Amino acid sequence: LHRVDRRQRQMCIRDRVSTQSTGRKKIKTTLTPTRMSIHRAPLKLFSGNAHPELARSIAQVLGVELGEAIVGKFSNGETMVEIKESARDCDVFIIQPTCNPNVNDNLMELLIMADAMKRASARRITAVVPCFGYARQDKKDKSRAPITGKLVSNLIETSGIDRVITVDLHASQIQGFFDIPVDNLFAEPLLVKYIKKIHPDKDKVIVSPDAGGVKRAKAVADKLNLDLAIIHKERKRANQVSGMILVGEVEKKVCILIDDMADTCGTLKLAASELKEKGALCVYALVTHGVLSGPALTLLSESDLVEIVVTNSIPQTENVKQCSKVKVIDIAPMMSEAIRRTHNGESISVLFNISGLAEQESTNNDDH
Repeated sequence: LHRVDRRQRQMCIRDRVSTQSTGRKKIKTTLTPTRMSIHRAPLKLFSGNAHPELARSIAQVLGVELGEAIVGKFSNGETMVEIKESARDCDVFIIQPTCNPNVNDNLMELLIMADAMKRASARRITAVVPCFGYARQDKKDKSRAPITGKLVSNLIETSGIDRVITVDLHASQIQGFFDIPVDNLFAEPLLVKYIKKIHPDKDKVIVSPDAGGVKRAKAVADKLNLDLAIIHKERKRANQVSGMILVGEVEKKVCILIDDMADTCGTLKLAASELKEKGALCVYALVTHGVLSGPALTLLSESDLVEIVVTNSIPQTENVKQCSKVKVIDIAPMMSEAIRRTHNGESISVLFNISGLAEQESTNNDDH
């Protein structure tokens, strides 16, 4: 047993049998799996080209420097990755949302960076993916349809990634696509905190823009002790809504639409119009992932929305410049705390509630 080095004992995955000599008699012993001391390994943060601004913010909150890596393309369009510093025996976090405008390129960068880290002998590799691409393709809803969310999860595991940290998966069951730990953080505490600042002297109502988001909207309504309204939408085809039916009372109230993702924003524009027709004082929209693709910014500018509030899980700098209605909530403190707790082997459940998040923000402010 004394001949087995320290690293072997820490990295032991299955029972191993060794023989120990004591005088003339040999005793057969079993090495039991031991927990990996990840928190003692150096913490390293790396980023691809998807969202370097968020990566820098997270690194600043954590008080560490981003790792040096070159991520680009060869002349034939293939992704090129070169890690410029040692990752041996380190606890590596790759911050790379697989988001627009280059979803496939961002995904390939993540996979290739993970493969590079694995071959560089990183002790553990965690993918920090604030916006998980292909999350909407999570089921076979028609004949010959792929389940691309499952395919992407297989690719992530095969690349050597040991853990995934993400925010507001489109469907929670996507966690079941993985055979590795997946921490699905919620932006809900951040949204609740923002809603409290909206017209505190007026009656408010939380509105779900579709039946699929009722659970999410109800959770926010319950925490704020507000009424809930639901809009049932009918689609002609993907990303195109043909009609809406409102369930609930919104007259003379401030309406707040809650959703996990805003893509072309056709739904939000129609929902805002429907709510105004029913007598709403004003309409706000709070969305975790502001995809804002295609005609989204034009539709938002023409809509009855006062503002749309999104997180920076996806880069929003250009969107804010082009549309004054777009406001951004920073998730860097939440993500940095999740990384810190994962690195130290601590629970991250404190991030799922408002009081815990407020306490952490207070701690971060004191540190600065």
